[in-house]
Amino acid sequence: PYYVDLNQNVFLQASLQSSDPNLVLFLDTCVASPNPNDFTTLAYDLIRSGCVKDPTFYSYRSPYRYVSRFAFNTFGFVRQHPSVYLQCELVVCRYGDYSSRCYQGCVSRFKRNTET
Repeated sequence: PYYVDLNQNVFLQASLQSSDPNLVLFLDTCVASPNPNDFTTLAYDLIRSGCVKDPTFYSYRSPYRYVSRFAFNTFGFVRQHPSVYLQCELVVCRYGDYSSRCYQGCVSRFKRNTET
């Protein structure tokens, strides 16, 4: 565990351990929850499908394609939940494959009306 006070900035880094220099790491989704086994019932999106959902979330540029760096301001759910757990989903793509998920950025998924 990592202990921080409320309203502190938390800086995180994820890195890909690979000998292939042509891989890119993309942070797609990060969700916080007071329950380490349930990230749907009571959850808070920091970033979802590459779209920033929390106003304190900040993504830092990395000098390496295989490293993702970001930060957010700590928060509490409610008094009965003293801990907050974080679950992140990252995507690995080929460098230069502009059709891959890594190069799409924020993807908003809207339902289309199928009536004609």
